[in-house]
Amino acid sequence: MVNDAPARPLAPALYVVATPLGNLGDLSARAREVLAGVDLVLAEDTRRTGALFKSLDIPARGFVSCHEHNEQERLGRVLTLVGEGGSAALVSDAGTPLLSDPGFALVRACREAGLAVVPVPGPSAPLAALMACGLPPLPFTFLGFLPRKDGDRRRLLEAHGATGATLVFFERKNRLLDSLEAAHAALGPREVCVARELTKIHETFTLGRLDALGDLDVSLLGEFTVVVGPPAPGARAVDEDGLRAILREELAAGGKPREVARRAAARAPGWSTGQAYALLGDLGR
Repeated sequence: MVNDAPARPLAPALYVVATPLGNLGDLSARAREVLAGVDLVLAEDTRRTGALFKSLDIPARGFVSCHEHNEQERLGRVLTLVGEGGSAALVSDAGTPLLSDPGFALVRACREAGLAVVPVPGPSAPLAALMACGLPPLPFTFLGFLPRKDGDRRRLLEAHGATGATLVFFERKNRLLDSLEAAHAALGPREVCVARELTKIHETFTLGRLDALGDLDVSLLGEFTVVVGPPAPGARAVDEDGLRAILREELAAGGKPREVARRAAARAPGWSTGQAYALLGDLGR
């Protein structure tokens, strides 16, 4: 029997709603109900979200853009709407909002104002990649999009690589190879999986190693989620020459020799402070 009863009004809140990565069947019934019932939908690209609503046969609502360049401008409107008993939904172009997408400032502002923020979970590219890549899923660290500058990218990878966790990040086609090479330089010979077009027709998982990038097909088009596995037990992320390079950088930053060695060892898993200290002495010869 079809239930013709009207949907219950949504409680006043900002609803953070995950939308399909590519397969429309992944939208949950709850997400559909929320999107159809809110007073306002905040979207990165209103045209793209409008097309999604049309494809899913969800009644059109009031759309307003909310992206990295105008998020602050949207705060007042949403705070007023929810504060007066209304409801708003935040969506990204695909997947879960806030994960490398706008929305953090909006969520934080609502929390600070004492307004409800309700997660409506669903599709997520980092989790989808971890589910099917075959690399250790726990613990893992999600890095979003890596920095554009080589030095910033290397420092980020080194800092999180030192934890021994599996690392997950997004990358664009034109920067994929550079980021994989940077990952090898910073993390050493780890396993890697490049997941492409998740949940879509041309979904692929390409597995390999950072020290054998020539065996990976990185010429494919699409949107990429990269998963880098943890170091093998006892493995060193960098070789001796790499540790020497790190020591030189830490020397330039200043500090007593033992402190310099400690900082360098923290950036080079598998090397002890004592070993770094011994190499530090060699640098002065």
